[in-house]
Amino acid sequence: MAVCSVPALRDAIKTPHHDAGYRPRAYAFPAIKDEVGYFFESTIMSWKRFKEMLIGRAKNPMDPTIFRRISLVALLAWVGLGADGLSSSCYGPEEAFVALNGHGFLAIYLAIATALTVAIISLSYTQIIEEFPFGGGGYLVATKLISPSAGLVSGSALVIDYIMTIAISVASGIDALFSFLPIEYQSYKLIVSIIVISMLIILNLRGVKESVAILTPIFAIFIITHLIMLTAALAQNAYTMPAFVVDSAYQTKDLVKNTGIWALLFIILKSYSHGAGTYTGIEAVSNALPTLREPRAATARRTMFYMTLSLAVLAGGLILFYALFNIKRIPGQTLNATLFEAITQRWGISYGSGLIILTLASEAFLLFIAAQAGFIDGPRVLANMSLDYWMPKRFAHLSERLTISNGILFMGLSSIAIIILTKGSVAFLVVLYSINVFITFSLSQFGMCRHWIQIKDKTPDWRSKFIINLVGFLLTSIILVILVWFKFTEGGWLTLVITSSFIFVAIMVKRHYLNTRKALKRLDDILVNMPRPERLEPIPKTIDKDAPTACILVSSYNGFGIHTFFSVEKLFPKIFKRYVFMSVGELDTGQFKGVSEVENLRANTQANMKRYIEMANDFGFYAEYSYDVSVNAIETLVELCNKTSAEYPKTVFFVSKLVFKDENFFTHILHNETAFRLQRRLALEGKQTAVMPIRVY
Repeated sequence: MAVCSVPALRDAIKTPHHDAGYRPRAYAFPAIKDEVGYFFESTIMSWKRFKEMLIGRAKNPMDPTIFRRISLVALLAWVGLGADGLSSSCYGPEEAFVALNGHGFLAIYLAIATALTVAIISLSYTQIIEEFPFGGGGYLVATKLISPSAGLVSGSALVIDYIMTIAISVASGIDALFSFLPIEYQSYKLIVSIIVISMLIILNLRGVKESVAILTPIFAIFIITHLIMLTAALAQNAYTMPAFVVDSAYQTKDLVKNTGIWALLFIILKSYSHGAGTYTGIEAVSNALPTLREPRAATARRTMFYMTLSLAVLAGGLILFYALFNIKRIPGQTLNATLFEAITQRWGISYGSGLIILTLASEAFLLFIAAQAGFIDGPRVLANMSLDYWMPKRFAHLSERLTISNGILFMGLSSIAIIILTKGSVAFLVVLYSINVFITFSLSQFGMCRHWIQIKDKTPDWRSKFIINLVGFLLTSIILVILVWFKFTEGGWLTLVITSSFIFVAIMVKRHYLNTRKALKRLDDILVNMPRPERLEPIPKTIDKDAPTACILVSSYNGFGIHTFFSVEKLFPKIFKRYVFMSVGELDTGQFKGVSEVENLRANTQANMKRYIEMANDFGFYAEYSYDVSVNAIETLVELCNKTSAEYPKTVFFVSKLVFKDENFFTHILHNETAFRLQRRLALEGKQTAVMPIRVY
């Protein structure tokens, strides 16, 4: 577990580095050592240059303006988060209208119900934003207001939903693009889908704002072209609209008279549920609050307004105009394409066909932008779950570009796997798509209803807020039940199986972390509060720089670090004249929420280092400390170690690692390999490093 054996390490400490008689293994063949070092350094530099070219240079988390520069204003948030909802207009309204099964006169009720549902769900989520301004969305609401178990279900459903969002958005966009190409190119759709998702992964690894900014022109074209189409459709039907409304009322009465009210409700509810994909994406803003510009709550409210207005008008308008233009499904052509042809048929071939192509192309590319919601919100949900120990801790780590890179990779690779398994079938993905988001919708609305009842004595207007969330709960619950009922045998069961499996894995992850915490707590109880001896001799103010130095790398002030300190002294009694305690406060999604949080982490890290100094002094040892705050602990620790080694040539570095009785792939995923990675880096630079194993259970 160490670079060399304990006796050899003792000899290395006692023998000066410049002694001609001392030749550690790493220095036995200088030429080989130089070649290895050169190869190592050149490899690292080549990788860094390639990474910078691919995803950009590292960002400075200490920059006080960094939060403003990486955050999204309302318009950009509308692009990155609202595209998911708007893209559903490419298939949601169509599915709902087709489910009317020839009863086109009911479209007016369906259009109104769709627009109202969008408004109600949006309004209820605006209340969630106001109550939880730091983000977390459906996962945090269910966890705090119902129970951690409900939060687990809600978070798991959201993660699977966002994976499906990426998969169905890309698959739908590819279908739309390939509809312009000859049929012999259809066999390449799966490969192109994987390439598109890979490109989106790279874009998001560069940063949320950068990825959204690149895709904004496509979003703008989509909005402008569809606004032109809807305005033209409204102008062409301005005089026939009243007659259509009256005719719909008469035909509705005839339907009720001939088949009964229940038959009417069945048709409307079935159509309503088939268009449930229209409402997915509304929750995205509440999950992505940390990415928004300050003041976040106000930015989120503006974003929600833009999303609500655009989605309600577009989805409701499309359903209504399908009926007004008497649109029928044509094989190989979407209802939107048929509708746009009907709207522009009087404009002339050049103007009409050009606008149709531009409009349909913008729909195809908007579907790619819609995948952004999965890449922005999915990693956020994973990060929040990891902070509660439901997911591996690495999902809360930030990259040098200040993105949740592990979460982005997980979402992207999972969506690629779904695409491959389903062969990019949009029809099958649509079935898997909608159920999970309504699980989260229902739990969130129920949690908010409980919340208003619990604080009714402190909130004068609690009744109006309660009614909004109650109506939202009833709507989303009804849609959820209908979706499961109608789509269970069509493949909906697979969604429930995948989500249940994800929940099971999360339970196993948390059980492991809780057992580990219990074991470490016992270590803390024994060592952190242990009695200390009275100091008999004063601690020297300085120690010779050439004196043997032990540099102990710690995470915080705990039994883990104290155990390492005593283990070093036990293995090498009275050898080290100086102890240097070193730590890097790692910025993750839990701390990286503002300048004040970063400064708090810095202050806490320094305070922990001072406690180690006091402890070492109490036991009669001279000690110093070195620390920093970073998103990349390994690189920062290497820099600190190099500085310490340059100042104190005879330094040996000690880093601890948890050791489990049954090491397996599961434990390697849940616990990072910082100790061994750091050992390799320092060893290749000729520095003595030892890994101190600490058995947990």
